[in-house]
Amino acid sequence: MTYCVGLLLNEGMVLLSDTRTNAGLDNIATYRKMFTFEKPGERVIVIMTAGSLSVTQTTIARLREAIDDKDSTPDQSIMLAPTMLKVAEIIGNALASVRLDIESKMEASKVSTSASMIVAGQRRGGGMRMFLVYPEGNFIEATEDTPFLQIGEHKYGKPILDRVARMDMSLDEARKAMLLSMDSTLRSNLSVGMPLDLVIIHKDDCQISERRRIEKGDPDFSRMSEMWSEALRDGFTKIQI
Repeated sequence: MTYCVGLLLNEGMVLLSDTRTNAGLDNIATYRKMFTFEKPGERVIVIMTAGSLSVTQTTIARLREAIDDKDSTPDQSIMLAPTMLKVAEIIGNALASVRLDIESKMEASKVSTSASMIVAGQRRGGGMRMFLVYPEGNFIEATEDTPFLQIGEHKYGKPILDRVARMDMSLDEARKAMLLSMDSTLRSNLSVGMPLDLVIIHKDDCQISERRRIEKGDPDFSRMSEMWSEALRDGFTKIQI
């Protein structure tokens, strides 16, 4: 499984994913779950994936083929689409089509072909937008009431975001909240694992402002994790009932 989360802010967007994929207790591997597409100053698009690896990898491959095809139209290529809404539609259609193709081949073996994606980005002249694309190709959008979207093993990392996530947060606060959300998930679910991929996009830059891979044993992440554990233990001790 995996855990991917995106947070939409007034100042920009923060996106974070793990890289673990497992097909049983003895078959654990590392695969990138975050894919970036950008023409700096013109548009930036980030896709994070969860679910069937064959479905998500094939979907990303088809999206890349459409980008590279000189004959592609704005209805086919996410780098030509006139709006982020159209980008989400193209990705949703591709995901649904791939899922149905693979599902028909895997029906006898009863292997799950479910997959979902978070799509975030901005094109020049348009606003920042973030969508959660479901296996069927339909999607929902992040809003001021719910500025974060999650896919994969999301339940362990949701409580902190429910309490602190706001669109008026600073990017530094958002980065901290996202990393703590991931830390909580890593602590409670073995199907989520490092390394982590972190991307930050500043509003109206239309390009990736910060990109970082956080490896196992990273001193900054380890220090933050221990400080969070200490804060929780201290808070627990202080509460009187």
